[in-house]
Amino acid sequence: MALSAAPDENSSRCSTEQVESKPSAQDSARSFSREMLREILETLLFTLLIFFLVRSVIQNFKVEGSSMEPNLHTGQYIMVNRLVYFHLDLDLFRRWLPGTESASPQLAYLFHLPRRGDIVVFEYPRDTSRDFIKRVIGLPGETVEIRAGQVLIDGAALHEPYLPASARSQMGNMGPVQVPQDAVFVMGDNRGNSSDSRNWGSLPLNRIVGQAWFTYWPRDYWGLIPHAEPSLAAP
Repeated sequence: MALSAAPDENSSRCSTEQVESKPSAQDSARSFSREMLREILETLLFTLLIFFLVRSVIQNFKVEGSSMEPNLHTGQYIMVNRLVYFHLDLDLFRRWLPGTESASPQLAYLFHLPRRGDIVVFEYPRDTSRDFIKRVIGLPGETVEIRAGQVLIDGAALHEPYLPASARSQMGNMGPVQVPQDAVFVMGDNRGNSSDSRNWGSLPLNRIVGQAWFTYWPRDYWGLIPHAEPSLAAP
């Protein structure tokens, strides 16, 4: 009878167990590089996302010209709040249909329409590549008139505390103008040197970019741009 030797338990364990090898320095460096690249890409994507989100809400703007003197000055840098007038055009898709391209926009505002006294930045209606800055005076549906240097809204005198006393002598007269339902009437604070609704008509609401919110340069003007509260006299 042939005899076979019993298997050695210790040798069997050694043969079945695999010894894990440590990663080489080259593998470690490659893994570290991949991790760094991933973190850099994530940071860049996050930064771009924040940038576009901020740009969709806030836009910087440089005042050019003296039409808003003495409250805003040429060369002054401001930030414009685009979100405050965020709106949707409810007739946007309907105007894609043949024959309805010229239909007026029907705007629905998330917060509120431009208010009287707001300083707004907008696309100049006669050349939308240019941005203007003016103050809202007349609201949709109102009648604006200037008589002997006094602004009248639906026949009631408008008190404008942000204007210097000399402004009234610069305005002259303007016959009654009714503001369309989809527009506002705007004027510069420097009434004697401003191209505004007195010259080219009411401003369509869909041309308004946003409200002047903050001024940051020159440093002497740093701070929030106050919202004026013009008031109407009792009829």
